[in-house]
Amino acid sequence: MAETSRFTLHNGLRVVLAPDPTAPVVGVAVHYDVGFRSEPEGRTGFAHLFEHLMFQGSESLEKLAHFKIVQSSGGTFNGSTHPDYTDYYEVLPSAALERALFLEADRMRAPKLTKENLANQIDVVKEEIRLNVLNRPYGGFPWILLPPVLYSTFPNAHNGYGDFTDLEQASLDDCAAFFDTYYSPANAVLTVAGDFEPDRARELIEKHFGDVPHRPAPPKRSFAEPPPAGEVRGQHTDPHAPLPALAVGYRMPDPVGELDAYLANLVLAGVLTDGDGSRLQQRLVHREPLVTDIGAGAGLFGPFEARDPDTFSITAIHSPDVPADRVLAAVDEELEKLAATPPDAQELAKVTARWSASLHAEHDRLMSRTLSLGAFELLYGDPSLVSRLPDRMAAVTGEDVAAAAKALRPDSRAVLLVEPEGGAK
Repeated sequence: MAETSRFTLHNGLRVVLAPDPTAPVVGVAVHYDVGFRSEPEGRTGFAHLFEHLMFQGSESLEKLAHFKIVQSSGGTFNGSTHPDYTDYYEVLPSAALERALFLEADRMRAPKLTKENLANQIDVVKEEIRLNVLNRPYGGFPWILLPPVLYSTFPNAHNGYGDFTDLEQASLDDCAAFFDTYYSPANAVLTVAGDFEPDRARELIEKHFGDVPHRPAPPKRSFAEPPPAGEVRGQHTDPHAPLPALAVGYRMPDPVGELDAYLANLVLAGVLTDGDGSRLQQRLVHREPLVTDIGAGAGLFGPFEARDPDTFSITAIHSPDVPADRVLAAVDEELEKLAATPPDAQELAKVTARWSASLHAEHDRLMSRTLSLGAFELLYGDPSLVSRLPDRMAAVTGEDVAAAAKALRPDSRAVLLVEPEGGAK
């Protein structure tokens, strides 16, 4: 893969170019520096609703034009909302690069915000919530249910999918204000990856994005809040869950300012639950079968999706005959063992090799690579960090992992208990 290069347009749009002529396809992504955590109080789910509105046409294209243009070019497209950014992308045959750039510049300039579009997208989002959360076993577990137990401020604690009442009250004025504040070129990153000629791409980017009017990026907000001063608990009744579940949430090192300590948490998650040989799988699934399913992870959506604060979570589904506290006690014991006796080189190598392999496999896919480069430019100011991650992971020592385990303390965590309707024994 050729080196990535970066430049900034006069209107503040940051651009990342990552040429790779190995296949005749090109990926285009735009990341806006706005996610769930930036939405206004009383407007839960607004960032995700706005992502939907960005597909409803623009001042120069009618409603379904974006879909038709990409699909008739043989391409795919989508968008997604994360805690701290929203991304949009197209992957197309390389001859269609200019089309993708035109489409993204067009909606960055002026999406079509109408009463009709807003009303029908509110309905679409409500249907998505019914499907993915309300009518599904363990819907929203743990990403919607755990934050309000672990965090106390609105940005960190609220439901990023949205409350129906909040969604229904969203107005066109809210949409216009949100667009003006967050959807400016100076608050965005454009990434082009794949089969293209850098000088030609630069010309096309200037042509399509150069005249999008500059608006200043909003000031960066800090979402900092102190970790819990003890163990805090919350409960949720799930009408569709066949078995009780629990989620434990801990605060993590700053993903941007303390990257190596953050990576140690990623390795710790692997040591705990990645594969049959992992510590918690061995103990809780095989030796003393206390749970039917156990997982651990850095970030509620995965790593590198949020600035500080970010969440380390351990989730388990268990039989009604097994008390939640018994599961928690076993988890705490395993964390104490790790804190006292660091994992050896072989155990670490297994985790980091698996992680590197999955990262390489993911970046073989042009869509994933394009999105990662844009996200790393946005969060870290360094898209090339993506390719250095495997080495940074491999440098994590047993002592680093032991320190990460020691920091996951029972006296500073959130425990969410999910009970099936009708209750557990």
